[in-house]
Amino acid sequence: MKSFPPPLNASEEKLYLQKYTEGDLEAKHILIEHNLRLVAHVIKKYQYLDEDPDDLISIGTIGLIKAIVTFDIHKGNRLAAYAARCIENEILMMLRSKKKTSKEISLYEPIGTDREGNEIKLYDVVESNEEEAFSKISLKDNVRKLYEKVESELSPRERMILKMRYGLYNEEEHTQREIASMLGISRSYVSRIEKSAIEKLRIHFS
Repeated sequence: MKSFPPPLNASEEKLYLQKYTEGDLEAKHILIEHNLRLVAHVIKKYQYLDEDPDDLISIGTIGLIKAIVTFDIHKGNRLAAYAARCIENEILMMLRSKKKTSKEISLYEPIGTDREGNEIKLYDVVESNEEEAFSKISLKDNVRKLYEKVESELSPRERMILKMRYGLYNEEEHTQREIASMLGISRSYVSRIEKSAIEKLRIHFS
């Protein structure tokens, strides 16, 4: 597994947490980078699963970011204990979502809104460019097939990106730029992952 920066000591952690609460985004990135070792530690207990460690790191990092954003520095606790729970919760949420594929959800159910406030429906994710092809597919079979393919054809990283982009599984919707900032990768890389995932799904519906 890749090497991560060493953890911050108590005074350093307090300093960067204070800077972050004052709006210093660089402090946030430092807190993320120096707590990635914690993410790696938490995911060790899931080594028995058939999951790519790098994908678990990505998912765990989302939990770490949520911990940093919501951590209350006035309670006097260390960030690590709180972050460990958030990291594990994020991984467990991902694992639970994989068990929900049999749940029937309308393909036309709203799952979020775009930046202009327009409603996004589930079928928008895999909608074919040719409306005739889409109209020939049985709605009930399409719903079941969609969730089967999301779980069987996409990597955990691709599922995570689509979940964050389109608000799947009742998650908050994010722009590519926001996802890139949260995961510490480029917006173009997020775009490539998103496009690749949608193409993998689309070929099963055209």
